[in-house]
Amino acid sequence: MLSITRFLWNATRGHRLTPWRSPYLLWRIETYCGLKMQQIGFLEFWEFLWRERGNLWRFLKWTGEMQHFVHPSDRAKS
Repeated sequence: MLSITRFLWNATRGHRLTPWRSPYLLWRIETYCGLKMQQIGFLEFWEFLWRERGNLWRFLKWTGEMQHFVHPSDRAKS
């Protein structure tokens, strides 16, 4: 769970209270589904999160698993 929180914290840097304005998250959505960054607003962002929540959850779990390969010392802490 810590790795999920860490990813979300880093991905929303500068836009933590307004994640739909985060250039990084908008870019990720654009590359995932093809919707242009300029077209993504509050409603589109939350609609995307709701529609893709299963895939997003799997992605966040995967980032946590990959974190152990990047930083093997974290494995001892988990």
